[in-house]
Amino acid sequence: MPPMQKHLSALAALTLVLAATAASAQTVQSISVGERTVRTVGTIVVAHGGDSAWNAGVLDAARSARTGGPVEVSFLMGPAAKEFRFQDAVANLERRGATEIVVVPMLVSSHSGHYDQVRYLAGDSVTLDEQMLHHLHMAGLDRASTTLPLRVTKALDDAPQLARVITQRALALTKSPRERAVLIVGHGPNSAEDYAAWMANLRPVADSVAASGHFRDVRVELVRDDAPAAVRAEAVRRTRDIIQLQYAATGKDVIVVPVLVSKGAISRDKIPSDLAGLPIVYSGEPLLPHPEIARWIESRVSASR
Repeated sequence: MPPMQKHLSALAALTLVLAATAASAQTVQSISVGERTVRTVGTIVVAHGGDSAWNAGVLDAARSARTGGPVEVSFLMGPAAKEFRFQDAVANLERRGATEIVVVPMLVSSHSGHYDQVRYLAGDSVTLDEQMLHHLHMAGLDRASTTLPLRVTKALDDAPQLARVITQRALALTKSPRERAVLIVGHGPNSAEDYAAWMANLRPVADSVAASGHFRDVRVELVRDDAPAAVRAEAVRRTRDIIQLQYAATGKDVIVVPVLVSKGAISRDKIPSDLAGLPIVYSGEPLLPHPEIARWIESRVSASR
């Protein structure tokens, strides 16, 4: 074969190789893009649980959340816990096409035994005490058998949505916020360390409520409902003292807003009993129902991507 013809043949062969390589790379890139487009993030909203009225707000918020993927609900305690088991929620999301799962604890704080329960169910390396583990077993809850990755988000903590709900609850109880003081009252944990962590998150929330609601004064305190009797009694006494000081400073009844997920015995019975006889305005409206909680679920899922 003449030298020129050999050169042309080699050039043609090289062109075919390059074309094939480019086609192969294009095919790989197309597959990679395709894999990204089928990524489906499922969400499990996990809440404490209560009676049917308590649970209804959680279910409505979960249905209202637009996360871009399927959403399931699980309850840790109460009559519905066995119907809304965590492992079943995972299985349901797998059937609905989820490729990964974000677990959103609808709890006031990430510093609690219930938050650790959620982490345990999601497969995190956390050790539960005997009582917390017993509660899960009694409700029929267990870790899911799945190969999907599970990620647990933070609880409400210092979320801006939390501050917005509390602000609206407080404003609904007065026409003159600049003259009024507000006390945000929460359930709270047992230990001093967890109490400090709760307050570290809730103090910025109180500051946000004061700024956006234009209240004269906003404080926060926890009644530590599950703590030993002496600890709880001191927490209630301290809460009452704050109200008395706020009333002395403003000369007007103090607006009390609970920082509780849903309405139950604590908001309906215990807090009114703890604060009986004090100059307060109290409706007992918890965080749910409120559209901001659905927005909070969406934000937690979005931040975990």
